[in-house]
Amino acid sequence: MRSSNDGPQRSDAQRNRERILEVALAELSHDVDVPLSRIAKKAGVGQGTFYRNFPNRESLVLEVHSHEVRVLTDAAADLLRTREPDRALREWMDRLARFAVAKAGLSDAMRRIIGTSDGPAQPGYARVIEAIETLLAANHRAGTIRPGLTTDDFLLAIAGIWQLDARADWQARSTRLLDLVMDGLRAGAPARRVSP
Repeated sequence: MRSSNDGPQRSDAQRNRERILEVALAELSHDVDVPLSRIAKKAGVGQGTFYRNFPNRESLVLEVHSHEVRVLTDAAADLLRTREPDRALREWMDRLARFAVAKAGLSDAMRRIIGTSDGPAQPGYARVIEAIETLLAANHRAGTIRPGLTTDDFLLAIAGIWQLDARADWQARSTRLLDLVMDGLRAGAPARRVSP
């Protein structure tokens, strides 16, 4: 028989896990060697709770990265359900920029874990590509981006977000860059050529 406390305990456990991931992302982005005890303390959980969720640094780093990829990629479908395709794409690009800045902070930790630099070997890369393909396909169907635009074209066009400096005013620079990219993606779109 299940206890009446099963629900809240699972809910509390999930909140603890999410809080640990949130704090770990911030802390690891600033200091790859941050003590795990500091992450647990800032997350407001005890050592036992922390190590039940993440038995070692490797499992924590991989889960932080995996969690961020999931949040980013799940957003593509969510945005397409609630926005016009071009608006969904533009808003997702903002999320991708936030991911890029966070990932830059995690890069050293990830390299230590998986032994590679950025690129297709990174965990989650295929999911990000699938999200981009989904967004571009919706925009092609709606005629809101130029015909023939490929995923590779898109990746090259947004490559500047990986150069953003998290210590500077990256949000303003990102917004300007991505607005310029979006204008370029829309140029020559069939829906724009149709007169009202």
